[in-house]
Amino acid sequence: MIKQHFKLLVAVSLVLAAFASLAHQQKASVTKVLFNSRTQHIEVMHRFYLHDAEHAVKEIFGKDADIIGSEQTQRQFAEYVAERFALLRDGQPLPLGAVGFETEGKFFWVYQETPVPVTLKALSVKHNALRDIWPEQENLVNVEKDDEVKSLNFNGNTELLEVHLGGHHH
Repeated sequence: MIKQHFKLLVAVSLVLAAFASLAHQQKASVTKVLFNSRTQHIEVMHRFYLHDAEHAVKEIFGKDADIIGSEQTQRQFAEYVAERFALLRDGQPLPLGAVGFETEGKFFWVYQETPVPVTLKALSVKHNALRDIWPEQENLVNVEKDDEVKSLNFNGNTELLEVHLGGHHH
C-alpha cells in the first residue's frame, strides 16, 4: 500500500516539476488587436511574460539591461516589439503609434494604436517579437471586431497571417 502511495507521490511531483519548468520559460506572448468602435481606433495590447522579457533584453541589449528596474530598458523593449509587429492593409503597414508600456504582476505590456482605416476588409499581421531570439517562441494574436474574435498563431516559419474582417453580407 505504501509502495503504491509512494509511486503516486513521485508521479505527482514529476508532473509538478514539469509544470514548474514550463512556468519558468513560457516563450509565448498574447496580443489583442481590438477594434474600438467608440474611438474608431485599432488598439493593440501586447502581453509578454516578464520572465521572458527579462531574458530577452539581456540577449538583445546586453547583460546590464534591466526590464524591471530600468525605464530605459522597458522603453527599448517596447520599441523592439513595435519594430517586429505590423498590421498591414493590402501589403501597406498601418502607422501604429506607441501608446505606452507597463509592468503588471508577472506580465510586461506594450500598447499601440492606429485609426481604423475606411473600408478595411482584411488585415495582414506580422509578429516576430522574440522569434528572432528563440525559434520556439509563439506569438498569439487575437483580433477582436464586433464581438467576434479571430486568432492567429505565429510560430515556426510563419511570417504573415491574414484575417478577413467579415462585414455584413447583404
